[in-house]
Amino acid sequence: MALSVFISIGLIHLLAAVSPGPTFVLCLRTAATEGFGTAAMLSIGYGLGAMLWAAGAMAGLALLFELIPVLFVGLKVIGGLFLIYLAHLMFRNAKTPMPDVRTDAPRSRTAAIRMGFLAFATNPKPAVFFGAVFVGLLPNDATVLSRVLLVALIGANEILWYLTVARVFSLPKPRALYARVKTSVDRVFGTLIAVFGLKIALT
Repeated sequence: MALSVFISIGLIHLLAAVSPGPTFVLCLRTAATEGFGTAAMLSIGYGLGAMLWAAGAMAGLALLFELIPVLFVGLKVIGGLFLIYLAHLMFRNAKTPMPDVRTDAPRSRTAAIRMGFLAFATNPKPAVFFGAVFVGLLPNDATVLSRVLLVALIGANEILWYLTVARVFSLPKPRALYARVKTSVDRVFGTLIAVFGLKIALT
């Protein structure tokens, strides 16, 4: 595979990764409420989820969804319900004071990675990107090594972007601003994620 093609696919995916969605909202809130460390683990979970979708697309997952549409419908419903569950948690904890990340124990690294992976893996938006755009850009004669490197690049894009989001929103000033308006913002974020979930499940 030509280097220019490899770079082009990576840049197109990066543009898709930075587009706002439920994963962005979740990462922002996690960074503000639980600190950079937990949000960083969440980002790794996102990267693993992206690599799963990329590998699945290369293995013909998009064709499987086309042949058996009910599988994709099921994924959308499960993904939508998972996002609605996350929205419920945000609403329920909206009035809970922010933890002190210096003294309070945030969720474990494993739990944060698992949350990130599930949030990404159950989101059909990547399925559309990887099943249509990604596969369409991938040359038919791409070698196994090229495919492995692309999967790694996809994971790196997601992790680095969300690490940036996590770093910015875990800084003292953004965190202090978030703390002042936490109840209202959590309810807005919960509403946004619930809307994302309904849209995914019903369209």
